Amino acid sequence: MASATFKSLPVPIAQLSLAAVLKCGQSFRWSILTPDDLVTGTTFDSVEYRFCLKDRVVCLRQSSDTLYYRSAFPDPLPSSDILLQRDNETLLWLRDYFQLKLDLVVLYKQWAAKDKVFASFQSRFEGIRILRQDPWENLISFICSSNNNISRISKMVQNLCIHYSPPLLSLSHPFKPSEMMEYHPFPPPSALATPAVGLHLRSLGFGYRANFIQRTAEMLVDTHGSTLGAESRESSELWLQKLRLSTTSEAREELLKFVGVGRKVADCVLLMSLDKAEVVPVDTHVYQIAVKHYGLKSSKGKANMTPKLYDELSSKFFKIWGEHAGWAHTILFTADLKSFANYGLPNPSSSSSAMNSPSPTKKRKAVALLDTNGEIPTPESLTPVSSQMCKVEAKLELVDVALSNTLHAFPKTGELNMVERVKRRKRGMRS
Repeated sequence: MASATFKSLPVPIAQLSLAAVLKCGQSFRWSILTPDDLVTGTTFDSVEYRFCLKDRVVCLRQSSDTLYYRSAFPDPLPSSDILLQRDNETLLWLRDYFQLKLDLVVLYKQWAAKDKVFASFQSRFEGIRILRQDPWENLISFICSSNNNISRISKMVQNLCIHYSPPLLSLSHPFKPSEMMEYHPFPPPSALATPAVGLHLRSLGFGYRANFIQRTAEMLVDTHGSTLGAESRESSELWLQKLRLSTTSEAREELLKFVGVGRKVADCVLLMSLDKAEVVPVDTHVYQIAVKHYGLKSSKGKANMTPKLYDELSSKFFKIWGEHAGWAHTILFTADLKSFANYGLPNPSSSSSAMNSPSPTKKRKAVALLDTNGEIPTPESLTPVSSQMCKVEAKLELVDVALSNTLHAFPKTGELNMVERVKRRKRGMRS
């Protein structure tokens, strides 16, 4: 496999944080590989990220100021001259995929100057940028995202590749050399267009999304064909790419024609693969962010995401953040994910810092309180750990009051000692 040696590209974490960008629900096909004993870490020797393109597997690692990359190709290996050319192609792909021409630090400063809420998040959630993905993969991935979570979407997308795309190559695990891993490219529209696909996907757990995927692929192939064109892409895939040249409203109109594509899915595709940086995809999660941080009045019960409310929220965020509003929205969206509750917070690991740090229980409670950005935490904002702590403490308070009342009603020798023991037990539970 080639090339075995990592090349380096100067990219500081503030411009690109792989640990955030590749986990925040934009792309669902990156393999994130770590040693068994790793708890957290983003150093060169602790995490490797892999992604399978049509003709190669791209492997990435990162340090605080450098992005390291290499490509692996199927046998037989090309000549050294061809390999050099392929490495240059990989570099071009990386610059395009991560949109490295845009200075993210400058954008963060602009958003922070306009928005106090964003300013409170910017240092903790640095390096989060929008990926420029393949529109076909992006479209199908977000059809899978309907009423779903990141982990399950990732499994669905991986199953699409395993069952409908032949393996490109196998690579050993970077930290466990004896473990081999097989990599599949994303399947083309023609592979998912036949009627039998829907039934098979249902058997794989795709539910109602199975028919959406099959019928969307069928519509694409029937309308735009499946002949191979540039970069071994089918004509229907190339047609989707050309939507980058259309206006936002024109591209959205085309996307909404597909089965299983509503306004939110269409807007995700516009933002993440069709160069419409101003688009803010809206769902109930974004609605809750607007209520929590931006003064939007909360409706009773579950919010009904009407077209009017959708447009209101999109317009509101565009007015705040400007032409790259979709980028800023993604940062706040990531900051609000439960899986990022501890992201960017201090993580003492050395023995000396551990001696001076709070106990694990206190540390988890402190993390939960820090995550509210200085606001008084509500039950909804508490983590499961801190919420449980509150319940335990409340019960202890009731026990303490009840026992104190009993002792006052029936005074005995040693009454004060018993009350003190209860209070000490309560303090021990809290620490």
